[in-house]
Amino acid sequence: MGKGRIEAFSDGVIAIIITIMVLEIKVPEGFDLAALTPLVPVFGAYVLSFIYVGIYWNNHHHMFHTVQRVNGGVLWANLHLLFWLSLLPAVTHWVGENHLASWPTAMYGVVLFMSAIAYFILTRTLIREHGRDSTLAKAVGNDIKGKVSVAIYLSGIALAFVAPWISAALYALAAAWWLVPDRRIEHVLEA
Repeated sequence: MGKGRIEAFSDGVIAIIITIMVLEIKVPEGFDLAALTPLVPVFGAYVLSFIYVGIYWNNHHHMFHTVQRVNGGVLWANLHLLFWLSLLPAVTHWVGENHLASWPTAMYGVVLFMSAIAYFILTRTLIREHGRDSTLAKAVGNDIKGKVSVAIYLSGIALAFVAPWISAALYALAAAWWLVPDRRIEHVLEA
């Protein structure tokens, strides 16, 4: 089957995720700049989560640009990814409202970790459908960036119970690393 419906559905779900996240930011209680102070942690969590959703949307788009078809396994793997991404608004709100408390910070990392695992599964499912010599397989290679990110998320989860601010810094570091454009797919498509 074609890939158009899965791309459109994914785009819609990701747009809803971003909408839910922004709706969780409440209007300040007051009329001066001091009224914004309680929103700083909430807004910080929103910005980081927005960046992560943007990274996943961008990479999802590039990945599907390399494939021609999908099957039932790909549909389920994609839903698995969207499930974990759909939890980002909840953990974003929880960590923002609780100023990097241990459990919210750890659960934020769990959602990032599981999203990365789900993306890995989706990638492998697409490669299995298109073959080891496919454009996607060549572009992904051994995926060092993905593997290091998973290690960063696991470290962040563990450190959330020691120093949650270090966890937040690790999550931000991983996002910054992915924010640098990943040219693997573009290089393979140009070749």
